[in-house]
Amino acid sequence: MARRKLEDKNIRKINKLGVSYAVTIPIEIMREFKWKEKQKVVVKKRGNSLIISDWKK
Repeated sequence: MARRKLEDKNIRKINKLGVSYAVTIPIEIMREFKWKEKQKVVVKKRGNSLIISDWKK
């Protein structure tokens, strides 16, 4: 598999996962925010964009 061009590394596909959809998050972003697998996050719609943030109890 060829590596992505540097300017394309954050372009992701939407994948169907059962009855939901999923988008992968680049490992660099996961490490920067110190997020882990199965961690809860909040997804909010703002205009034509999505905001993903850490879930606080």
